[in-house]
Amino acid sequence: MKIKDDNMDSNVASPGSDLKPNLKGDYKNVFILSSLYILQGVPMGLTNSMKVMLQNRGVSYADQTIFYTTVYPFMLKVLWAPIVDCVFSKAFGRRKTWLFPTQTLIGCLMIYLSQSVDSWFGDEASQKPNIILITTVFFFLWILTATQDIAVDGWALTMLQKRNVGHLATINCVGQSFGVLLGFTVFLALESKDFCNKWIFSEPRDEGLVKFSGFLAFWGVTFLTVTFFITFFKKEYSENKEELKALPDFGIRKAYPLLWKIIQKKPILLMAAFFSTVGISTAARDTITNLKLIDYGIPRDKIGLLNIPSFAVQLTIPILLSRYTAGRYPMTVYYKAFPYRVIISVMTVAFVYATPMMIEGKLHDIPSYYYVTLMILTFFYQITVRAMYTADMSFFARVADPLVGGTYMTLMNISYIGGYMFETFSIWFVDVITWRSCHYSEDISLNHTQTLSKNTCADDNMKRECIENGGNCQIDIDGFYLEVVFNVIFAFFWFQWAKRLIKRLQELPIHDWHVLSK
Repeated sequence: MKIKDDNMDSNVASPGSDLKPNLKGDYKNVFILSSLYILQGVPMGLTNSMKVMLQNRGVSYADQTIFYTTVYPFMLKVLWAPIVDCVFSKAFGRRKTWLFPTQTLIGCLMIYLSQSVDSWFGDEASQKPNIILITTVFFFLWILTATQDIAVDGWALTMLQKRNVGHLATINCVGQSFGVLLGFTVFLALESKDFCNKWIFSEPRDEGLVKFSGFLAFWGVTFLTVTFFITFFKKEYSENKEELKALPDFGIRKAYPLLWKIIQKKPILLMAAFFSTVGISTAARDTITNLKLIDYGIPRDKIGLLNIPSFAVQLTIPILLSRYTAGRYPMTVYYKAFPYRVIISVMTVAFVYATPMMIEGKLHDIPSYYYVTLMILTFFYQITVRAMYTADMSFFARVADPLVGGTYMTLMNISYIGGYMFETFSIWFVDVITWRSCHYSEDISLNHTQTLSKNTCADDNMKRECIENGGNCQIDIDGFYLEVVFNVIFAFFWFQWAKRLIKRLQELPIHDWHVLSK
């Protein structure tokens, strides 16, 4: 027996119309969408876990920069979003045409990864991780995840009743955040022998409860199972059939001309400029903080556990803010939260700067107050992040043209590419502007002293030479903190422009954003 959509023609009108949200009749659809977004969040969480594990293996920031490119398909998915919107099997279903193969491939790829990933990490003592191979496979995983996201976003705009489309941001945030929680925090905790010996095992063991390979295999099977049930037990109805047939612009031959038509919309261009630059304001804090903490000696499982309260925020904030973000002016929440995000970002970086002084000589017994303070800072920072994310997703859903919803939601999300590119640049550039030197004791011979005094520890060879000659590479000026100063200065001037732009865009009528729907 198939589960039917409770709103076969739910989006005949624009989702931007001011109807009072009411989830009655949409509970099954909310559950299905939440499940799909949870699955989407798991690869994202696993990618975060991989960054932590790579840093724990001592890879350079340059290698982290290479791996960070794995997320780019999510930013560039607009390149194939028109195809996902326009190419489909009527018999199979417009969105299931893409959902079935992508989720099946994700499941199979995770099972394949579970058989190979341990060898790719190399020997922790002597062999470095195969960063190119790991990046390539995860890059392909993100291509599949991005395609799944296009299909789910497009289906959500028509699966939900018109009055409830404003809740899409809440469903997306809660589902995706829970998936990230499972793939990042839960995995790092269960993989840590220290955590498991303390909280789970009755007798100490040499390994945690799960291995990365086993965790990947479990989620691979889960993806395949959920895909089977969605494919065969969820009915997908065609939306707005009459309107689609009447529109000459809709079809595979018009897919990219239609995308170009959307891009030429002035509100779309302004929104792209807005979201392409906002990420610069906190780029260094968002990308380097955890890596810096690991460098200072904070255990990786502790970093994962510190995110548990913040994930509670990610799950609840979208729900608490839904009354404000489901209406006509969701972006008001966005610009009110932004200054607090920057302020808390600076406080967090100051705390990271003080970390070596607070844990000096206490690496095996770090004070509880240290973790509590870091947890509080992370908690409040995530409140601002989730508030802003919920607001922009609600705004995207409100102004998106439902006839090409996947392309619209994707195009509006791709505007984040500017922020992600700057974050990638931040990871790479931090090594460039970090000044190091080889420090040595006074009892080293004169010849060695002359050699080491010229050693800037700029690359692996210089670092090895410094150590072999009895020296020690130390940071004199940390590029991380220089980047943060630039970020804050940029944020101040950016906000003056952005606040006025948001207010203007929210006042535009819905038809100014659409290309097909009336």
